[in-house]
Amino acid sequence: MHASRILACLPFFALTTTASAVTLSVQEQKIVSAVDAGQTRSVALLQRLVEQNSGTHNPQGVEAVARMLTPEFEALGFRVQWKPLPQTGRAGHLIATHAGSGKGKRLLLIGHLDTVFEADSPFQGFRREGARAIGPGVGDDKGGDVVMLAALRAMQAAGTLRDADIEVVLTGDEEDVGSPLDVARADLVNSGKRADVALDFENLAHENGRDMGSIARRSSNTWTLTTHGKSGHSSTIFSTSAGDGAIFELVRILDAFRNELPEANLTFNVGLLGGGQRATFDAGKSHVTADGKDNIIPPIAVARGDFRTLSAEQTRRVREKMQAIVARHLPQTDAVLEVEEHYPPMAPTAGSRALLAQLNAVNRDLGLAEMGELDPLKRGAGDIAFVATDVDGLIGMGVSGAGSHAPGESADLDSIPRQAKRAAILMSRLALTPR
Repeated sequence: MHASRILACLPFFALTTTASAVTLSVQEQKIVSAVDAGQTRSVALLQRLVEQNSGTHNPQGVEAVARMLTPEFEALGFRVQWKPLPQTGRAGHLIATHAGSGKGKRLLLIGHLDTVFEADSPFQGFRREGARAIGPGVGDDKGGDVVMLAALRAMQAAGTLRDADIEVVLTGDEEDVGSPLDVARADLVNSGKRADVALDFENLAHENGRDMGSIARRSSNTWTLTTHGKSGHSSTIFSTSAGDGAIFELVRILDAFRNELPEANLTFNVGLLGGGQRATFDAGKSHVTADGKDNIIPPIAVARGDFRTLSAEQTRRVREKMQAIVARHLPQTDAVLEVEEHYPPMAPTAGSRALLAQLNAVNRDLGLAEMGELDPLKRGAGDIAFVATDVDGLIGMGVSGAGSHAPGESADLDSIPRQAKRAAILMSRLALTPR
């Protein structure tokens, strides 16, 4: 249903992208000028945001970033709400709403306040090297939040924001979502049900030096495997009475995963394992403690990893295949596989492709190169996937950069105005398109 809503706007799209009409309107020219005039302000805001640590597990820092952004949205006529979520173990979300005419497409803009760099990370602060800015979260996603605001300010300057119906959700736990998941993402999901179009302001993707459009994201699921066997002297292993032991059972399952699971758009990984006389994960399941002896058949082994899919149907199918593999036990062994579905997939749709076509119409009118469709294997999981069953959308409306999630993360400052112009003109046209 949501795909047909987006496709319904194609007559407007066709009128604005014919060979005889590939110029910007007067208001759109004002948008371009306003974005360029605001670049110094945008970079200054980016520096302030980056200098405030907001690691996901630093709730005070996340809320501090929200406080910095609140007056920016309020100055544009948005009603801003800070939604604390202590019950999820995370800081909360910033939600900003702009009431327009109620006639055009309802837009949902998605970004996030947190970064992967916690308060104890040695990578802190902001520095500039020419057109490159370096700092924690400078690209993912504080640069995206700055692009979003630059676009909205330009729309206000050109008069196109007045009638636009826009809801902004900046989550405080995108990098490590809180629990329970249904509570942590309830506000975002509800926003998606109200929207006609979703725009995700995470990093712009590149391929061979070319800006790329993105209409799909894969899921993020974790799995934990525990195998058990009969302990005893190693001289009796593989006998009828002793069986094969827990570690051989673990290896059998992992080898079968490697040989039987591969298919298009699926990746799966083993990130951690251990086994022996004893083997246990810590509370966060990021460390494993194991001990044993070379002459004792191991009674336990554990492993943990992830798998990523492009559709809910693929998630279901892969999960069932994994469980079937686990069930084929070696002699005198047993195994249990637990799967946690964290981020759902965002499968490509006809409606999202129509949105990318509209964005490419904006590119042509701006004199920018057409953006091809990015292979979803080159994009990680993200918040827009939580609304993907209700609304079509585009991913990667934020800054261009490099090294996300690693010390030295950087952003191309010249991409801020380019991306803000694209976003502002696209949003202005969508706001004029009847629902």
